[in-house]
Amino acid sequence: MSLREQLCEYGRRAVELGLVIGTSGNLSVRRGDQVAVTPSGVALDRLTPEMCPIVDTDGHLIEGELQPSSETPMHLAVYQATGTQAIVHTHSVFGTVVATTMTELPPVHYNALLLGGVVKVAEYATYGTPELAANVRAALEGKQAALMANHGGVTIGATMEQAFEATRLLEWLCEVYVRGLAVGKPAVLTDEQLAAVVDRAANPPTFPRRDG
Repeated sequence: MSLREQLCEYGRRAVELGLVIGTSGNLSVRRGDQVAVTPSGVALDRLTPEMCPIVDTDGHLIEGELQPSSETPMHLAVYQATGTQAIVHTHSVFGTVVATTMTELPPVHYNALLLGGVVKVAEYATYGTPELAANVRAALEGKQAALMANHGGVTIGATMEQAFEATRLLEWLCEVYVRGLAVGKPAVLTDEQLAAVVDRAANPPTFPRRDG
């Protein structure tokens, strides 16, 4: 599947799952020094491969008639800082709720470890600006996901599939936390408890085969 085809497929999935609305959100995937990115002003479920621009890692347009997403500077900054190969940015409901009310999403479930543990909320800056790019890059350090204050979320991965699954997990964790607040104060896992999960994953139980 080509880079542009990946953007179309996962763009449709993002809409179907309610992770974006209207023309919000953007995706990109990298191969070498070329980055395919969703275009500005087009709903993700209406994309066709030829609509998706390709830029180099310095931000120069290589292919495509439409302008790249206004968030392209943020995508390129993350690529330069992390070496990741795919980025998903959404305006999902629960992620945005957390991003407008908190400075970080605590680990209320051990699956938060799949994103690097505590998810930081990058400081607010106007979309498409170098300031936002720098804030997101800092919040993603050592992580697979970050939230953007009063904005949404961003996840990274070695493939578009990994980045997209990280987005789904981020939204699930945010929903668990927000819904938990309606019942009481969500319990947060301690560093010791999280370390035990890491140890268990590295040393899973074995089950001897029954003779006969």
